[in-house]
Amino acid sequence: MFRKWLDHIKLFLIVTLVIIFSKGCYGFSSENIPLSKTKLITSECQIIKHKLGESCIPTNPQSIIVTDQESLEILVALGLKPIAATTANRVGNKAPILKEKIDVIIDLGKESQPNLEKMIQLNPDLILGFFINSQNYQLFSQIAPTVSIDYTETGWKKALLQVANIVNKTDEAEKLLGEYQQRIENLRLNFAQKLGNIEISVMRFYTTIQFTQFLNQLSFPVSILEELKLSIPLTQRQLSSGASVSYENVSLERVDLLEADAMFIALDPGSEENFQKYKNSPLWQKLNVVKNNRVYTVDSGYWIFGNILSANAILDDLVKYLLEAL
Repeated sequence: MFRKWLDHIKLFLIVTLVIIFSKGCYGFSSENIPLSKTKLITSECQIIKHKLGESCIPTNPQSIIVTDQESLEILVALGLKPIAATTANRVGNKAPILKEKIDVIIDLGKESQPNLEKMIQLNPDLILGFFINSQNYQLFSQIAPTVSIDYTETGWKKALLQVANIVNKTDEAEKLLGEYQQRIENLRLNFAQKLGNIEISVMRFYTTIQFTQFLNQLSFPVSILEELKLSIPLTQRQLSSGASVSYENVSLERVDLLEADAMFIALDPGSEENFQKYKNSPLWQKLNVVKNNRVYTVDSGYWIFGNILSANAILDDLVKYLLEAL
């Protein structure tokens, strides 16, 4: 009964904070809030410094909540099983690449609005995620020690090592990266011998946005292509020169920008109708890559953002469509 009472008190405090933040009252001071019972004394935890501050986390956390699918992927790759995770706002989830590596995991809702009540009830000993904003950090920290990790699409290897350090799995991470690098070197030779210097367009179709995008050298999948010494079309590279984002929007009238030797199209859930509009266009049908049947649809769940498991899944697709199909 006492534990249930504590949980109710924690929930009340956090809901109160949510209301305060939503009304724009940011004069909150964590000193006025009783610390969660999950706070640990320094001798029982390790201090992790991050962008939002310092967190004292268990040396071997057992009940981890992740606030995004990429963090989920990393922990699963390292042999851990988080108890709960959010789902992506737009892209597909990681289910195709997690498969039997994880059984049941509690859904906390969308990344943009995780279910705080569920988080409290689960009583985690660590909350981990990429780009946790300061408001959520204040809230999550009342539930359990929270760590926010910076992430760039091309810096996924660094992110893997950062997370591994937090959960004491550095050796496992280095082994995964070593195996991945060996695979890259072997495939690089195969692609060079069988395909030569080909150009590959990587695109994304959204569910609710009517245009498409090609992904540039700042994106996760194109960074993998570059490791294999493959390239996006020169026109795309020139348009993206000096870009600060990983994509360029392409309207139906400019599908000529997508011309390539091969094309990979990452579809968000429910985006098939939008993709069909492009496929029905005479401008689309004039593309040589379309005429040559070198257009391949893939899952945005692991092609748009990801880490070591997604990277290997992309390599699987490249082998399947570009090497084995020859």
